[in-house]
Amino acid sequence: MLIHPWDAPHDEREWRSWLAAHDFGQLAVNGGPGEPPWVQPTHFRYEAEPGPYGQAIAHLARPNPLWGDLERNPTVLLSVVDDYVFVPGPWAAPAGAPSEHGTPTSYYAAVQLRCTAHVVDDPEEKAALLDRQVAHFQPEGGTAPVRAGEAPFGRLLPGIRVLRLEVTDVRAKFKYAGNKPRDVQDRVAAHLADRAGPGDAAALSHQSRRRTTAPNVDRPVL
Repeated sequence: MLIHPWDAPHDEREWRSWLAAHDFGQLAVNGGPGEPPWVQPTHFRYEAEPGPYGQAIAHLARPNPLWGDLERNPTVLLSVVDDYVFVPGPWAAPAGAPSEHGTPTSYYAAVQLRCTAHVVDDPEEKAALLDRQVAHFQPEGGTAPVRAGEAPFGRLLPGIRVLRLEVTDVRAKFKYAGNKPRDVQDRVAAHLADRAGPGDAAALSHQSRRRTTAPNVDRPVL
């Protein structure tokens, strides 16, 4: 993922705060020789510890075909993308230029977690990790805890495997016109507010927030 300086997180808190509210992504596992990677959509629980980047917890069905390749190469990528919108070219035309000279583009937020995957098959450890994942998505409770060998979920444990994804590196990007002049940013913001389509409010929020907290970075003249 290409990350220009003006699209980089302003600090570590930015990507951590965004990731805390985004818990569905795609897990990419290296395929065999000559094969494309496996890409598995999945919910996950991100935890800020242990280590400098924390870990993610997920679980997948035992019949999933990716297990053999994952065990041969446990280096994986968990990719999360959201708050994306399409920006029509005329919105971003330089001042004084014809509107049709504006460049269409996309705005989006993305966090990619490079991880070392640890497969958990021990029933007791697996149950504990599953309970932690459910607690994240369902803090109000209402579902019985998982207990190995006990009803109602103990009989289902052999059918799944839990992944503890140790995060070893993070790449994050917030692409929201950080390289554009203020007048163009204002014009795009006004159009986003008027359009009010899916994702527009989130994109507008990112653009406004990052404009007020932007560090000094070199930007191309466009």
